[in-house]
Amino acid sequence: MPHVARVDLPRYMGRWYVIASIPSFPERHAYNAVESYTLLADGRIATDFRYRNASFAAPVKTMHPVGTVQPGTGNAVWGEQFVWPIKAEYVIAYLESNYRTVIVGRSKRDYVWIMARTPTLPEHDYAQLVGKVAELGYDTGKLRRVPQQWPEAVP
Repeated sequence: MPHVARVDLPRYMGRWYVIASIPSFPERHAYNAVESYTLLADGRIATDFRYRNASFAAPVKTMHPVGTVQPGTGNAVWGEQFVWPIKAEYVIAYLESNYRTVIVGRSKRDYVWIMARTPTLPEHDYAQLVGKVAELGYDTGKLRRVPQQWPEAVP
């Protein structure tokens, strides 16, 4: 899986809305999915993944993996540890120069995430990102757009 040459980690930190994905099992019916990253003092990345399952009214679910940057990758390849000792590959395959959109993938091409700093994207921008996902070797027919509705309604 190709990755970007360099990621400015402090600039990358913060909230990313999941616009579309070829999702992992837990997130296959996600609504309002958001990844938030915080750089820790030891260089690892605390991740807060929050979503609602199958509807906007469902309770919020969260996962809290910790990312470890692989040396020599320009901060673009991480191991995301959900359960010790297993680390899932996290490859920043595309990152817009203004850090507005990102594509995160895996070498197996089993999962991919299109994320943005905003909960929605113009259709033209989304189509361009889907094209980039195809160029990375993914079957874009498996992409699922994640419903996003903000601000969230209070149940």
